[in-house]
Amino acid sequence: MATARKPFYTPEQYLENERQAEFRSEYIAGEIFAMAGASRRHNIITLNVASLLGTQIGDSCEAYANDMRIQVKPTGMYTYPDVVIVCGERKFLDAAEDTLLNPTVIVEILSPSTASYDRVEKFAHYRRLASLREYVLVSQDRPCIERYERTGDSDTEWLYTIAEGAAATLLLPTIGSTLALADVYRKITFADASDGDRPTPD
Repeated sequence: MATARKPFYTPEQYLENERQAEFRSEYIAGEIFAMAGASRRHNIITLNVASLLGTQIGDSCEAYANDMRIQVKPTGMYTYPDVVIVCGERKFLDAAEDTLLNPTVIVEILSPSTASYDRVEKFAHYRRLASLREYVLVSQDRPCIERYERTGDSDTEWLYTIAEGAAATLLLPTIGSTLALADVYRKITFADASDGDRPTPD
């Protein structure tokens, strides 16, 4: 029995549909993938991170949460990181200014269904962005943040750092900011956390 062919969309068709759509979708190699809605925990952590970074970055940088679309031009991917920081000149796809081309820092909040994808396939796309200096992965299951910092011109030269526990902090040297995990996980509790790993209640 013949297998039905998946529809192929051009980037222009995707953008035309996306700008009118009620829900967000990701675009990769001619295919459109609907993005699942986020949980309460995911939303709280995202807003905590965006707020913390937004108050620390200088006037030359801007922070966006959830709805700033990114185009990874070398691979043709369009997607929506949880938090994006851009410093210096902002480059957008067109006058709509809803598709950023040159992110400096990207933060993804790991979900059970997307953690592997964010770590591997998605990072493989993001690494191709010459502007990207740091890629940050924030766990939902425990107080833990991982950071990849570009150390050279190649898309394979990245330094890995991890911060664990509610008392830990993580420096983002590219933008001169620090994430205190107790603040990142404010209003979040972990059922199996010891007292030392439980963020301070609001």
